[in-house]
Amino acid sequence: MTDHSKNTQNLSRLVLTSLLLAIVVIGLGAYTRLTHAGLGCPDWPTCYGLLDVPQTSAQIAAAEQAFPQKPVEPAKAWNEMIHRYFAGSLGLLIAAIAFFSVKLRFSKRSTIRYPVILPLFILCVVIFQAALGMWTVTLKLMPIVVMGHLLGGFTTLCLLFLLYLRINAKGINAQGGNLVDWQLKKYSSYALLGISILTAQIALGGWTSSNYAAMSCVELPICQGDWLGNLTFEQSFDLIPPNKDSYEFGHLEHNERVTIHVSHRIGAIITGVFIAWLAIMVFLRARTHAIKSTALVLLSLLIVQISLGISNIWFSLPLKVAVAHNLVAACLMLSLITLAYKLRQNSEESFYE
Repeated sequence: MTDHSKNTQNLSRLVLTSLLLAIVVIGLGAYTRLTHAGLGCPDWPTCYGLLDVPQTSAQIAAAEQAFPQKPVEPAKAWNEMIHRYFAGSLGLLIAAIAFFSVKLRFSKRSTIRYPVILPLFILCVVIFQAALGMWTVTLKLMPIVVMGHLLGGFTTLCLLFLLYLRINAKGINAQGGNLVDWQLKKYSSYALLGISILTAQIALGGWTSSNYAAMSCVELPICQGDWLGNLTFEQSFDLIPPNKDSYEFGHLEHNERVTIHVSHRIGAIITGVFIAWLAIMVFLRARTHAIKSTALVLLSLLIVQISLGISNIWFSLPLKVAVAHNLVAACLMLSLITLAYKLRQNSEESFYE
């Protein structure tokens, strides 16, 4: 194995490790949010001034004296700190990826154009994501910050996945592999549109969760009571809310939460119909096994995601189902990115550098 092959393999493994860790961080973030542990530690990056959670009676007494408005709840504090530990580890891995990518790109012995812009951009995103994590605590779970933190996690995951595809694409092309059915090239634009639609739906899901509107409608297929009469869009999507000491457990009225929930359901219908159409059309028209398989995986994940969404309502937001709903949304996005990438793989490769 040549030095170039070893470097590519090492970088690919590092990115894959970061990618898997990013999925764990998203799951832990959802678990932290759903167990109402977002303010389990009232300060950042420490927890009541400690690197871990106050445990002894003396530590708890000192913590509650320093933060009298927030009594120590060890379970919630540990949920928050574990999430921070994993997120911090991910940040360090991404910094290592950026450093390694720059080193390889500008090495005098290297004959391969390793991607460098994308790794540096991911590093910038994760730094901003850390700032959002801080603001989530200091601004007491302000909905726009919580939603932004969720989207930042998904963005980090997707960019890492794109980098992983970008690094390994050279190996595919070197083997003469051509995964693109040229008759399907036009569907690459639809796949990119699908990514935009799914991103908007994930943002709606984050807005629903951050405003504690997940259980504002408890019936299927429509909302209970006079739900049409309850819809009000005037303040339901105000990005800058009125000043509050804390936004924990929500600050909006019932009608506004119903509006957010119904909007998320409508978005789910639009997203589901579009992605299902895209997956079916690509599956029926593709002549290569790779693209057919990707379309089938995409359709399968969509069915699972819709089932989880319905289960959240039917079973009153079980913790495991709600966390799975977040994770499958991430997998659905990665599957859609894979389809778009395969359809565009042999054109404009410099776009991914």
